[in-house]
Amino acid sequence: MGEVEFWPRLVLAILATWRLTHLLAREDGPAELVARMRARLGAGALGRALDCFHCLSLWIAAPLALWLTSGPWDWLFAWLALSGAACLLERLGERPVLIEAMGGQDDGMLRTAADGDAPAGDAPRTRSGA
Repeated sequence: MGEVEFWPRLVLAILATWRLTHLLAREDGPAELVARMRARLGAGALGRALDCFHCLSLWIAAPLALWLTSGPWDWLFAWLALSGAACLLERLGERPVLIEAMGGQDDGMLRTAADGDAPAGDAPRTRSGA
């Protein structure tokens, strides 16, 4: 395989950053190897790094940014961009936060939609006396 151009390399690096970070932070891994590694690392610095997707994405993105760039300034910005892109991809998979009235009061409390709940705008609302 010859030299891959910048944009395909960027997409590959973004996807690889997200995939490796997601595997280490959110999954048990094949044969539960990742889960056992996290348990062994416990509450130490490395164990805590595996608990935070955003923090871990910085560590995963660093060597991939080296593959993507050639200069130190390019590496710095590619490193941050890869981590940021992985964090954005992770957010795309999260359940949405909805603003709706809770308990009959319109206090603007935030909550995460439970599985099967319709967003606030999808269900008709009724008022007492209307």
